[in-house]
Amino acid sequence: MASSSTAARRARRPAGIPSPAQMFFQGFLKHPVMVGSIIPSSDKLIRNMLGRVDWDQCKLFVEYGPGVGTFCRPILERMAPDATLIAIDTNTDFIRYLDATIVDPRFQAVEGSAADVATIIADRGFAHADYILSGLPFSTLPAGVGPAIAAATHATLRPGGAFLVYQFSPKVKDFLTPHWQRIDHDMEWWNVPPAQLYWAWKD
Repeated sequence: MASSSTAARRARRPAGIPSPAQMFFQGFLKHPVMVGSIIPSSDKLIRNMLGRVDWDQCKLFVEYGPGVGTFCRPILERMAPDATLIAIDTNTDFIRYLDATIVDPRFQAVEGSAADVATIIADRGFAHADYILSGLPFSTLPAGVGPAIAAATHATLRPGGAFLVYQFSPKVKDFLTPHWQRIDHDMEWWNVPPAQLYWAWKD
């Protein structure tokens, strides 16, 4: 676990940089289809979602749609010193915000599409990911994008790895079932709005 001083350095906010809440709200107003919610995920949702990760077996963790880093910091706190977190977002403003506020050599913010995850991690020297997390609103993405992301994610995960998905609509399971046979499900009621949680395991 990270020390309080290390966590403070990661969560620094330089002068002139908006607060996470301000940045998240601005991102929702500009890209509501891609952000999907006006309120960041709750601490309880984060703990539940990450609770099934085997951190000792995690060398590369990938997140789609990191936004203002609501999950990034808890992931970094749990990750091993030699592990890497790659956060992929199409929103230039979010990428710049993450680069300005998270100072950790294990963290890389990448502007790009989750559908290109295989190329993105290969360019950084990785053959596969151990875990991939997504809060992208699959049911409202442009036609064809959701299936492309699901297929690319399955191909990129190592055997035994998992795709962690939190959504407000159960329709996301329609994107998972063509690729994953073992899918665990839970609900997080202490979130606004309540969220569907999925862990799709690659056998």
